[in-house]
Amino acid sequence: METKTFYLTKAKLKELKKEYEELLVSEKHRAGQDEAPKLFESEDLNPDFVNFKENVDFLRNRIDELKNIFENCVIIKNPSKDKKDVIDLGAKVKIDIDGQKDEFVLVGTLEANPFLGKISNESPVGAALIGHKVGDEVVIPSPVKTVYKIKSIKYEIS
Repeated sequence: METKTFYLTKAKLKELKKEYEELLVSEKHRAGQDEAPKLFESEDLNPDFVNFKENVDFLRNRIDELKNIFENCVIIKNPSKDKKDVIDLGAKVKIDIDGQKDEFVLVGTLEANPFLGKISNESPVGAALIGHKVGDEVVIPSPVKTVYKIKSIKYEIS
């Protein structure tokens, strides 16, 4: 199975590490409880046990998911001076679409949030823009032909 690389800013990595620590504490707390509810209540499966088991499984799965992210993450950094004129992860891009202006930052999938102006490098728009420069016109593959004219590229990753 091919492992996925997760591109993260330092801020997102810090946020995920905090969540991980909180989950470990929660898992320890659950393990420290006297015991899980009884499996059966008379002849029926105890709903409290089912709920307890689902919560423990969810907690464990999220912890494992975060471990996988940490093991396979790459921190997004500002590019070298000679590459700052090319769109890549971490770029704040201003574009023009049929006279309408838009601006967004290109990030990894875990940080993407179009409502906050963050689009994924794996989205159709993000993937199409990578490698382009100011002045380029990029046609985004979609049912409606959309041309993105790149107005500016700026890197502000800390």
